[in-house]
Amino acid sequence: MAKTNVGSVIPVTDRPGICVIGCGFWGQNLVRNFDQLGHLRGIFDSNPKVLAEVGARYPTARSYRSIEELLDDARIDAVVIATPAGEHAGLAIRALRARKDCFVEKPLALTPQDGQDMVGAAWQNKRILMVGHLLRYHPAIRAVQQLTESGELGRLEYIYSNRLSMGKIRQEENALWSFAPHDVSLILMLTGQLPLQVTAVGGAYLQPNIADVTVSNLLFGRGTRAHIFVSWLHPYKEQRLVVIGSKKMVVFEDTRTVDKLQLFDKEIAWNGGVFTATQPRGVPVPYDPAEPLRLECEHFVECVRTRVTPHTPGQEGVHVLEVLQACQRSLELQGEPVRLQPAGRWRVAAV
Repeated sequence: MAKTNVGSVIPVTDRPGICVIGCGFWGQNLVRNFDQLGHLRGIFDSNPKVLAEVGARYPTARSYRSIEELLDDARIDAVVIATPAGEHAGLAIRALRARKDCFVEKPLALTPQDGQDMVGAAWQNKRILMVGHLLRYHPAIRAVQQLTESGELGRLEYIYSNRLSMGKIRQEENALWSFAPHDVSLILMLTGQLPLQVTAVGGAYLQPNIADVTVSNLLFGRGTRAHIFVSWLHPYKEQRLVVIGSKKMVVFEDTRTVDKLQLFDKEIAWNGGVFTATQPRGVPVPYDPAEPLRLECEHFVECVRTRVTPHTPGQEGVHVLEVLQACQRSLELQGEPVRLQPAGRWRVAAV
């Protein structure tokens, strides 16, 4: 991890105090982890009932009555924002201006401009801004990254990611924005670039204009392609990543009970004027069994303590938003291709 512009700022304490804002379904997992790490100093939720219930389980953490109260507390060095996505930008910018480091759950915001404003606030106030793209901290994904970067897979040709389940059905965002940020983040990591063009199609079956199912296709430079299939209307849970290189292929299937990560040889030959392919057998790839969320929380604490750039900084979150926005635009245009400009801005492709 490289030093950032905040490297010269000395933390108030070597044991930074953290407050979690938003103690709902996922926020409670963050509360648990930061408490176990010994850094939970406060909690806040706009729902008094939720705040009281969580506060009763974590009595050593202060329950704040307002955002102003927690931002004024010098004992809080950093905040973790796990509220609905529409609130992320406003809360984070207020916290950053109050000189609190920020961990913001995915998606970073709802527009690239809001995300860029958050990055600007972090820069101006010399604060850490990290986005919660959890898959980037999964040991299996780190192993996939190493296989890709080492050249063992060969030239990267195709990636596909399926994230499917029955529920949890959202009302404030569609399946693309709810599920795909993780997949976009890891695909950008593996390819090392923004896509040149995206297309997306989907269907809204339960609520008007809120897609329950989407399929997004991404075209990158040098011919690499990827697709992302997400749905909360699927009869069984599936979380599968397939990365196909010119030499080998790797598959991560998180819903398997054993051998979740496997490496396959790509045995294709040209014999007698036809291609012949040998059915490959997967070789299990070992990886650290540590809980990804724990690793992510530990990483944020370390960034706050040592002032280094997170693996998933705010600008990475902005790039993900640029891709999501382009996919959303294509979705609204019934699958019309949308190009991304070098700066990440999109436009409808000439077809």
